Amino acid sequence: MSTEKNLPSKNQIKLVYESYNAYLTEILSNITNVLAVALKLSSRPTFKKRVKSFNSYYKKVLRLKPGEASVSQELVPLTDMMGIRVICAFLEDINLAIEQIGSLFHVVEVEHKGGQKFSEFGYESVHVLIKIPEECTPPLTGIYEKLKPLPEDAVCEIQIRTILQDAWAEVEHELIYKTEFTPLDIPLRRKLASLNASLSLADITFQEIRDYQNKLQREISERRNSFYALADNLTDDGQEGKSKENISRITPFVQGTIDEMILSAIHAHNEGHVDEAVSIYSRIIEANPVPPEPVLAVIHKHRGMAYFALNKYEEAIEDFEKSIGYDPKAFRTYYYKGIVYSISKKYDLAVECFTKSLELNEFQAHTHYRRALSYYEMGEYEKSMADVDDALKLGINEEEIQGLREKLVKKFGMGM
Repeated sequence: MSTEKNLPSKNQIKLVYESYNAYLTEILSNITNVLAVALKLSSRPTFKKRVKSFNSYYKKVLRLKPGEASVSQELVPLTDMMGIRVICAFLEDINLAIEQIGSLFHVVEVEHKGGQKFSEFGYESVHVLIKIPEECTPPLTGIYEKLKPLPEDAVCEIQIRTILQDAWAEVEHELIYKTEFTPLDIPLRRKLASLNASLSLADITFQEIRDYQNKLQREISERRNSFYALADNLTDDGQEGKSKENISRITPFVQGTIDEMILSAIHAHNEGHVDEAVSIYSRIIEANPVPPEPVLAVIHKHRGMAYFALNKYEEAIEDFEKSIGYDPKAFRTYYYKGIVYSISKKYDLAVECFTKSLELNEFQAHTHYRRALSYYEMGEYEKSMADVDDALKLGINEEEIQGLREKLVKKFGMGM
């Protein structure tokens, strides 16, 4: 039985393949545009796209098994004939991208590739094969009218990699595959394996830092919201500060790195263990060696918010002042300080703090609103109304400001 492949000549294959080049490029651009709009990852991905060069295409065609390609086929389809690379920052983005691509296109196959040729560590790359969507396929008219439709089994390959995985792939391609270089020297093989492992470890470390940041931001957001809620309660009806309900989860108390202790303190604050939070913050401040000034600015700000939750307004002001001393451009700290002054009915000092905060960052709707409240209490109704208008322009929820606005309209209606 003959095993000879039934293929046309190289020139015939080249003519056919290159006649499709512009067509395939347009398909790739259309698919990439869909991905660029629809993919929502933890950070903005970047995209690379390419139609396989003829020389690379032809080498793969020659490796096809007998019967996989024939003269009757106008275009021999390869799975990587059209390729898009999605390059993301973090490992978590890879699974997000796979999931979202599955909702956007008909996925034919998902392949997790690892075990690079010269590495025992297996640097992973994910390849997703999708069916070419009809909406991304240009009509066979105009410059494409002489082309035949793509084979039914034509696919586009989407590779998903982190930035570091992509860097390794690019360098490896230049060093090894492009030059057909096979290192036989054991020390050289170990160097390649070591580089691969270092990049893999860096990816894992970046993801761990990202996970920590995400957890910290959730805790900070919850703590900040509780601070605002307490301030609103005291502003609205003059109630004494209420302790946050003690949730039954155990508060982790970590005596480790400063980052771990900050996260532990914020979590303790969020769970209602505010005294414990103050204690942790104090230990960081009193540490030997003394933490750098940027760290002290953050810790004093957080401890000031904890003191506020305990109704210890003087201590809160003192911490906010120390925080500002270490970081004079911290507009949020001025804002928090202003809130404490307004709760203490020291409205002139509150206005000074809100004004300073707005000088540092003018795009703060709630700072305008808080200053409007203080101006109202001082009888400065025109200034209060101006801040109300500015808060509305900056997008504050109208319901939040409605009560104050109605009181101001009433004052103006009465001729003040």
